[in-house]
Amino acid sequence: MLADITIQNFAIVKSLELEFSKGMTAITGETGAGKSISIDALGLCLGDRADANMVRPGEKRAEISTSFTLEQNSAARRWLQDNELEDGDDCILRRVITKEGRSRAYINGNPVPASQQKALGQLLINIHGQHAHQQLLRPEHQITLLDQYAGHQSLIDKMATRYQRWRRTKNELKALIKKKDDIEAQQQLLEYQVGELNELALGEDEYQQIEEEHKRLSNSGDIAMTSQAVVDLLCDGEESNTLGLLTAAQQRLNELATLDNHFSPLAEMLEEARIQTQETSQEIARYLDQLDMDPQRLQYLDQRMATIMSLSRKHHVQPEVLYSTHQQLITELEKLAHNDEAIEQLQAEVDKQFADCLDTAEKLSKSRRRYAKELNKLITQSMHQLSMEHGSFEIQVENKAQTHLSPLGGDAVAFLVSTNPGQPLQPLAKVASGGELSRISLAIQVITAQKVETPSLIFDEVDVGISGPTAAIVGQLLRQLGESTQVMCVTHLPQVAGCGHQQMFVAKETDQGTTTTRMYPLDYQARINELARLLGGSEITERTLANAEDLLIAA
Repeated sequence: MLADITIQNFAIVKSLELEFSKGMTAITGETGAGKSISIDALGLCLGDRADANMVRPGEKRAEISTSFTLEQNSAARRWLQDNELEDGDDCILRRVITKEGRSRAYINGNPVPASQQKALGQLLINIHGQHAHQQLLRPEHQITLLDQYAGHQSLIDKMATRYQRWRRTKNELKALIKKKDDIEAQQQLLEYQVGELNELALGEDEYQQIEEEHKRLSNSGDIAMTSQAVVDLLCDGEESNTLGLLTAAQQRLNELATLDNHFSPLAEMLEEARIQTQETSQEIARYLDQLDMDPQRLQYLDQRMATIMSLSRKHHVQPEVLYSTHQQLITELEKLAHNDEAIEQLQAEVDKQFADCLDTAEKLSKSRRRYAKELNKLITQSMHQLSMEHGSFEIQVENKAQTHLSPLGGDAVAFLVSTNPGQPLQPLAKVASGGELSRISLAIQVITAQKVETPSLIFDEVDVGISGPTAAIVGQLLRQLGESTQVMCVTHLPQVAGCGHQQMFVAKETDQGTTTTRMYPLDYQARINELARLLGGSEITERTLANAEDLLIAA
């Protein structure tokens, strides 16, 4: 609900602060007094385009601030939460326009683009006029009104979920098919690469083993010569060797041990050294006996290592990881080999998900057609009440899901109307009379307000082109609508103004060559005087005052 609005230096308004109440508020005033200025200012806080001409002459900037209470507006609360702009149970919109034409928008003190104010504004308040802000003419708003009246939100959510899943899978399939030619070329390359590596048949640790064996065979001569020299030093040296020296030293220590027990452990240590020296010599000798110096084996290893190195360079990897590269290429090739199968499986999934979408879209369409019949009857009756005795209203629901599927299903919804006998039903946007359009819009809002979460509503001169009994009915409908939601109505008709739960008066004042617009609430007696002015024009009599009071009492 709109709680208040503060306007500074906007158009001919110097400063204006207004508080609004629940129910229906009638706004009246003389022609040209600026009754629509507050609505224009409010429109700026709802994301309308700003213009430098909106700034009051002589001022640097205009500023408009509005406050809304959100206790009964869960849609706006969810929007604020989703956009991380929530600040308690209230919402403050602010717009600043400089004389240069620059503007800044704020939601709960946070700077935001005007587009975000516009998105939130549609959840807070609807402005109905003859020319601007007529959401009723938009096809997307028409289907939203029908869905809100039908109350099948669970079906809409299910439709949106299924549609998004289908679109996502369809895009995956499209991307896979698009890549098919590239995949086939890649598959041919992989087949060639894997064929080469299959021919090599490299084992997992084979390269390391080959490298060690090649190194051993390449240096077998040096290994044999050096090993034999070590054996000679340890045991086989004719003049002296380590084993002989250790044996002689041990004998001397044994002799000393007979004289002093201190030498016994030392003799045992030399015995252990002598044994280890002998075992080392024997192990080297056995190695020499088994040493293979086969030149043919060395030639084979040279060739295999050269092949491994060549393929490693070809694949830009180290020889040590050529085996794992081979296994990776095999895996990629197997994956590509199943591409056609993957396309078939994905196509089947797309078909199944599309069928699910069509099923939900059909259920949604049936529900819309059912509730459209209810609305057709109710809105047509309301048109008859509003001096459109021959009027007829029909909501056309056409299921085009096979070719025009969307998150809302597949229905094309159009509001059709006929206002004169013999006139065919035609889209609401083609209705010639602005007054008729306003009354039809009013009828729809009154009917749907009981079932939908309707934001605050502003009707800007919905009474244009009507008078007498029709004006009284319009007033009654607006008051009825005000019982469930906040309604503000700019009007020239006393029959409409008298139905308001409260009334505001707009006046234009001139002081020292400067014009200012003011708006203020009227008490009971002031309302009678204003209604009398609307009834009798410039000449107010006791009779017009009595008639004015009768209007208030009747309301």
